[in-house]
Amino acid sequence: MKRMIMIVCALLMGYAHTARAQWVVTDPTNLVQNIISATQGTTTATNMIKNLQEGIKIYNQGKAYYDALKTVHNIIKDARKVKLTIEMVSEITDIYVNGFNRMVTDPNFTPDELAAISAGYARLLEEGGALVTDLKNVVTSGNGLSMSDKERMDVVDQIYYRMLEYRNLTRYFTNKTISVSYLRSRAKGDSSRVLALYGSPSERYW
Repeated sequence: MKRMIMIVCALLMGYAHTARAQWVVTDPTNLVQNIISATQGTTTATNMIKNLQEGIKIYNQGKAYYDALKTVHNIIKDARKVKLTIEMVSEITDIYVNGFNRMVTDPNFTPDELAAISAGYARLLEEGGALVTDLKNVVTSGNGLSMSDKERMDVVDQIYYRMLEYRNLTRYFTNKTISVSYLRSRAKGDSSRVLALYGSPSERYW
């Protein structure tokens, strides 16, 4: 167990090898332009872009930790949860950017509603980023914590399942928001446009 902790600590301190896992590449460029177009450059746009910038900052911080972990060869089961937890930051950000990028082009949402949706995503990303910081503090040596190997792995488990909850909550938040647009479009006899915008879901949003 101590050997496993040493492996994780070394990886988080920046050792690198060949990549073994995928990190979602998130490009927010179009989203910024769509936000400006949807809100006509108002202070609402400024707030949404600020939320986006904070989200991408958290994404980049997570990627820095991920880069230190992605090359683990035959990673031990418990240590693998560390990597999977960090990967979920990428997933959450990707769900946010891709989902919200469509929402800001959706006429069924007002600028004020888009601002509220943006704030919701920002909160989810903030909580996810805090968990990554907690994870780094637990597995990095010299953090001043006096914990046994079992205690560390118990905390890793707790953080992993909390991150999983935030990832699932981000998906749920996205799906429920899309369902609002669908219901509004259906009332106007225009549901096909929403399906064309968001794609046909594998499961119902509404």
